[in-house]
Amino acid sequence: MSDEKNVKGPASYFPSIEKKHGFEINHWFNLLKQQKHMDMVTWLKNEHELGHGHANALVAHLRSKEGL
Repeated sequence: MSDEKNVKGPASYFPSIEKKHGFEINHWFNLLKQQKHMDMVTWLKNEHELGHGHANALVAHLRSKEGL
């Protein structure tokens, strides 16, 4: 069983985000670091066409890991 199948929470969306949008997760984190939570979610949805769940997963994970 791969580690990817054991991932829970927001990070479980990451493989799908990378596949659908063609960028590694760190790309999104670097773009998000200077914004507030809902501004980040809205920006990802409007500018990059991520769905709400994917956008929120990226933001929630980044904010928890970076202490934002």
